[in-house]
Amino acid sequence: MWNAYLQGLAMGFSLILAIGAQNTFVLKQGLKQQYIFWICLICALSDAILIALGVLGFGHWIQQHEVFTQLARYAGAIFLLVYGGIHLKQALQAGQSLLIPEEHPAKSLIKTCLICLGFTWLNPHVYLDTVVLLGSISVKFYEMKPYFALGSMTASVLFFFSLGYGAKLLLPLFKSPRAWQILDVLIAIVMWGIALSLILA
Repeated sequence: MWNAYLQGLAMGFSLILAIGAQNTFVLKQGLKQQYIFWICLICALSDAILIALGVLGFGHWIQQHEVFTQLARYAGAIFLLVYGGIHLKQALQAGQSLLIPEEHPAKSLIKTCLICLGFTWLNPHVYLDTVVLLGSISVKFYEMKPYFALGSMTASVLFFFSLGYGAKLLLPLFKSPRAWQILDVLIAIVMWGIALSLILA
């Protein structure tokens, strides 16, 4: 039992630690101190659902229906291109009060959650990593598969909540509008880089 759980935990961390659009979004929400709990919860629950689907064998279905991943690929690319553009626009507004965390007007909770869902469910890599890859690995654990899945889910919960709430440790660095400008440029680059990789895949 513990062997399956710990291997699931290790695999979960290894897949989620890479810098991506979703992680970048969680980090920025943490820096802005806006809706952190709900954003982390959405990310962790989404991962849990996808991991469960993978362990239940839906990874094979996805592999057999390539049109599903193709649709997610192009929808995700468009979403990331637009969101990257928004951040570049914000970066060009350096020096304005919009870049000061405590004065930054918060989007509504619903709008923020919808953006977070977009980062999660419009990313075809998340299906390959959680549903296909973790689902395939879980097969070797036979009746211990639920513990492997639980370990992977635990990794998601620990990672997202640590990233979201741990971001406040960086707040002293973001007292200046210049720091927010640099962050927005980096976010735009990450978003466009991932979008390009999806288009060229």
